[in-house]
Amino acid sequence: MSKTTIDYALRTAWQAVQKMYNERAKSYGATMTQAFVLLSIDPKIGTPSTALGPLMGIEATSLSRTLKLMEAKGVIRKVAHPTDGRSVIIQLTKEGLKMRDESKKEVFHFNEIIDHKLNKEKLQNFFEVIEVIKSYANEQIE
Repeated sequence: MSKTTIDYALRTAWQAVQKMYNERAKSYGATMTQAFVLLSIDPKIGTPSTALGPLMGIEATSLSRTLKLMEAKGVIRKVAHPTDGRSVIIQLTKEGLKMRDESKKEVFHFNEIIDHKLNKEKLQNFFEVIEVIKSYANEQIE
């Protein structure tokens, strides 16, 4: 058996998950990134546009393109920030709330399936390993 690297295993696993989510999102006329945006927006009050990029780990230019597409589809709207005239709040429309619910169901379904395939100890170990990886990576960029 050939030895694989940790980063290769992470990358290929994430690509498989991303492909799966994109296939499911396609049936709603969306992408995985758009679903992620929907899940990152506070459904009641909205979220400042400046907070979305860091929250999701997406570059501003990519996020801006995605938000424009989503606004054109009518799933989000931009409203003036009540205290910061330079910023806008991204809010979900009724259609956006529906799509957010569907996205949430997909995420919960995926998590249930994986949860059933792994025992509690393996799942706990997975999260511990992920935390070590994230911590180390964050230390290297700070």
